[in-house]
Amino acid sequence: MPAYYIGLMSGTSVDGIDTVLVDLSEDLPVLLAAQTRDWSPLLRECLLETLNRPTQISLAALGKLDAELGEAFADAALASVHSAHLQPAQITAIGSHGQTLFHAPTANPAFSLQAGDANRIAARTGITTVADFRRRDIALGGQGAPLVPAFHQALFSQPGVTRAILNIGGIANVTLLPAAACPIAGFDTGPGNVLLDTWIGKQRQERFDRDGEWAASGTCSEPLLEKLMRETYLNQAPPKSTGRELFCLDWLEHNLSAEFGNLPAADIQATLVEFTAASIASALQRHTVPVDEMYVCGGGAYNRFLMQRLQALLPACAIDTTESLGLHPDWVEATAFAWLAKQTLEGKPGNLPSVTGASRPTVLGAIYPA
Repeated sequence: MPAYYIGLMSGTSVDGIDTVLVDLSEDLPVLLAAQTRDWSPLLRECLLETLNRPTQISLAALGKLDAELGEAFADAALASVHSAHLQPAQITAIGSHGQTLFHAPTANPAFSLQAGDANRIAARTGITTVADFRRRDIALGGQGAPLVPAFHQALFSQPGVTRAILNIGGIANVTLLPAAACPIAGFDTGPGNVLLDTWIGKQRQERFDRDGEWAASGTCSEPLLEKLMRETYLNQAPPKSTGRELFCLDWLEHNLSAEFGNLPAADIQATLVEFTAASIASALQRHTVPVDEMYVCGGGAYNRFLMQRLQALLPACAIDTTESLGLHPDWVEATAFAWLAKQTLEGKPGNLPSVTGASRPTVLGAIYPA
């Protein structure tokens, strides 16, 4: 029998809600419907304002935002059901990542906050919803991120080959799947698209740099790149995770300061592409076992210039997208949260302590019955 699940994902880039409807009855997910639903302009503006100034949101505004996000996630889930010509009663569960508002795994106490009221999702859709995936891992001493490596292991491992699965969303995270029976490694390498999108938004009022064309028109500043690469986070040993709390416009402008503030804007964009590629390549090169193959997912897979720079910095590594492994790069993360919802309902762990640093494997998430 089919086992239909919906995965909902909105990441650091705040591009929209990635929604998949998949059949998880077999070892490999069967994708039945997939779409990215744009945030309304007002809701996206509110989200970005909150993410850029997280200490300034009131409790009233936070409650309203949580409710509005829940409604938007519910709409996205229902649209997915309708596009697959199914009924809500046929769906086993929704796995909703929510929208991360603040991720502080090194705070005392550590915490991570995702918004998007799962009660509303379950009530509006009539579908059992699993959400709040990160906080159980954090309660056990973990980073609460990344959580997709367990899914990558289940779907993409290949005996005899050391693979890296690289997600380039707002933040870039990598899963290292060893050829032999060794623990899986995974962590956030640093910025993915977040600085690129932030800089082009400030300079040209565009949401992203299509194909990296603007960056390719500039010239990388080696002195600026050297300064950016001195960021402490990059040299921290895993387990580690990060977000907009670190890599944001304030961080970039602080590094530009008077010394680099007069660089042409396109040169800064070119340097940010090189910084993103170099931070990823450096993380892989520090891995004790050489990576044979790397498969890229997330929006960064479409930045042609960024992909070229990655290949140039990792000449011995074959680089492709996850589409060659059977799952389109747009839908990997949303499918992962559908899979994590299934793990939760079956009482199976969803985290990998070797990745997050948690004291033990654990079932993730909270269940909101239909």
